Amino acid sequence: MAHHNINLTAPEISALWTTYMQESASLCFLKHFMVHMEDEEIAPLVKEAMQLSASNLETVKRFLEGENYPVPDGFSDADVDLSAPPLYTDLYALSYVYRTSQLTLVSVSTLITNVARADLLAFFIQVQQKVTGLYKMSVDLMLSKGIYDRPPKMTYPDSVHYVENSSYLTGWFGERRPLSSYELGEAFFIIERNYIGILLLKGFLQSMKDKEVKNYLLRAKKLAEKQVDVFNLLLKKEGHLGTIPVSLEVTDSEVCPFSEKLIMFMITASTGAAISLIGRSLSLSMRRDVAAHYLLIMKDIMLFTEDGTQLMIRRGWFEQPPQSEIKPL
Repeated sequence: MAHHNINLTAPEISALWTTYMQESASLCFLKHFMVHMEDEEIAPLVKEAMQLSASNLETVKRFLEGENYPVPDGFSDADVDLSAPPLYTDLYALSYVYRTSQLTLVSVSTLITNVARADLLAFFIQVQQKVTGLYKMSVDLMLSKGIYDRPPKMTYPDSVHYVENSSYLTGWFGERRPLSSYELGEAFFIIERNYIGILLLKGFLQSMKDKEVKNYLLRAKKLAEKQVDVFNLLLKKEGHLGTIPVSLEVTDSEVCPFSEKLIMFMITASTGAAISLIGRSLSLSMRRDVAAHYLLIMKDIMLFTEDGTQLMIRRGWFEQPPQSEIKPL
């Protein structure tokens, strides 16, 4: 790697720190899936995801060490018990790669626009390219396995139309317009990611012994179920079929292979990403009643995430993100 004398900027430090934390956490899950993998078609995908996470982790570590910047503790083999029985089936491992590659593509596209130093920019562009390939592989495999739930379809218009009055924005009173393609798509994807999250939580809950963490996970499950119910009801009221989950089984194991610290990080990181994604959904919605759903759910998620962060701080699990040494006036 070429030597650089340009110090890292604050966004570049954040990009490296965040990537290290996320990749080290994801690697624990991928190792657990891989050690129990039986499906010969899914195994190469999980292995490639695992190798990519490990490679990214080492590259970020080299960047930080080259800057004499402390490498985060993150997560390691101490946070996953590879001798524990499988907690999820191979199909769920496939959906995990699908979901994490989705989220990574969203986050990396932002990181690319936040870094300028040539070596970092080249690294994150390369990550984006490799994760894009991983995402395509996961979608193709889900389609072939029959577990990819397609978003709603809509009829094609016969011509271009312009909005003629402000009733286009109404939602509570008067005649409502049909949902736009944006609104249909966002409702579907909120349902989809919460279904995947509910299954992850189901595995955590049936194996979690820590009562405080288990209570928090129960709240997470209720919050995810609320989002599924709200947007399924919206679709049904608009004359669309509600989204029905494809069965991605959790095993009957009651042995938790993951540390409580890792589980709490994954939940708070997921809800943090959800806030960003719901903000995007809100920006695309022009019907007031639909926008109100997003605002109410965003408030619930923000309060939930703060409680989770407080729990992690009390337990000594919250690794402090990079921050300025300059104190506010």
